[in-house]
Amino acid sequence: MAVATTLHILSVIVWIGGMFFAHMALRPVVANLLEPPIRLQVMAQVLERFFLWVWIAVILLWATGLWIIFGFFDGMASIRISVHIMFSLAAIMTALYIYIFFIPFPNLRLAISTENFKQAGQYLAKIRSIIGFNLLLGIITVIIATGGRYF
Repeated sequence: MAVATTLHILSVIVWIGGMFFAHMALRPVVANLLEPPIRLQVMAQVLERFFLWVWIAVILLWATGLWIIFGFFDGMASIRISVHIMFSLAAIMTALYIYIFFIPFPNLRLAISTENFKQAGQYLAKIRSIIGFNLLLGIITVIIATGGRYF
């Protein structure tokens, strides 16, 4: 259980911490210092690198979460309601990430490659708003994970 839990927590740190950093620290600074063409290219490259790590985190989160539920407990029927809520929030977060990765993110990259920076800005704004919502869901999930046993 120690290996599964450690990998699970490290994956949470990578995904939620990365969203927090990108949304709360990197984006505002880049928006203040860089003109749109450079800013959009920087953010697209940052997201490309971050999304590789998010894929690893998502795969590990689901693998370790299911490993813990079915390997150390007696499956979904025997876990607390807080774990069911975390599971549901993880499903929503994963669906939102998959949407970002396969719809607005490729469109952002295409718009940048064709130098349509206005459209690229619209795609980046969409990605930013979804990441902001996913960050909120992630923080709620952490609160439930850490305090769920006390509810």
